Amino acid sequence: MADVTLDGLRVCREIALTGSFSAAARSLGYSQPAISRQVAAMEAAVGYRLFAREVRGVSVTPAGAAVVAHAARILGAVSGLHREIDALGDRLAGRVTVGAFPASMAVLIPRAVARLSTEHPGLVVAPTEAATPTLLHDLRSGRLHVAVIATGQELPDYDLDEFARYRLHSGDLCVAVPTGHRLDGAGRVDVRELIGETWIVGAGSAGDPQFGAWPTLTDPVIGHRVTGWPARLGLVAAGLGICLVPGLAARSVPRGVTTVIVDDPSWSGRAALALTEKSVSDGARAVVAALRTTAEELQLVQG
Repeated sequence: MADVTLDGLRVCREIALTGSFSAAARSLGYSQPAISRQVAAMEAAVGYRLFAREVRGVSVTPAGAAVVAHAARILGAVSGLHREIDALGDRLAGRVTVGAFPASMAVLIPRAVARLSTEHPGLVVAPTEAATPTLLHDLRSGRLHVAVIATGQELPDYDLDEFARYRLHSGDLCVAVPTGHRLDGAGRVDVRELIGETWIVGAGSAGDPQFGAWPTLTDPVIGHRVTGWPARLGLVAAGLGICLVPGLAARSVPRGVTTVIVDDPSWSGRAALALTEKSVSDGARAVVAALRTTAEELQLVQG
């Protein structure tokens, strides 16, 4: 009889997060047949189907949802065990500079820095916020040890070949709506539900993600144009429209605002990457590990 394995749990969780076997294979660096074998072994172990194939991707069955929920706790506990063991001999010290694009500074970076202060108390992490071109320049010049940038649809295609790249988050854009809005509490909606809504739009710094209406909508209704996140979300909270919010920042919205995930087959999404020099220090490696763990936790909550 097959056993439940950590690899199997990891694969099932990734499929649930990404929505397909092929996307999970890309994210984990596996072949698609290897993903299918892991799922088959897990289904044999629990005695139920975990995923149902659909026209686009897969859906999670009730048994699959139970497995994914336990996977989050089990894998988190295993990561915690490794951290505790590593901390017994931890000698990391020094200063690591981390630069990040604005949306990631709302939740991801602060939580990762807090995690590092516990796991590696001798390591001083200095975060800074900047536009992506500035982050890349500072990483090349040595002023930064780690840079966190956004990549994906409708963003500049930067040449990153000189850097080591670590995928942090494959979450997508969310939509922020005011409390009491017809989509409030929906959790997940079809993109067609956004037609006719009034949008609060703005722009990030040069080279950073631009935040207009939902990217695939035609002729959206623009109600207000403002630059900063507090102003955009304040207008949403006042009931004057809805706005885009990166998944990484979804948990930072103020009272009076909730977020919904949008299903849109025409939108390929965005991702957050951590970049370092290819010859990476132990301190920078620890920062990247904390970023990946924190992003993983945020993505599980969002999904």
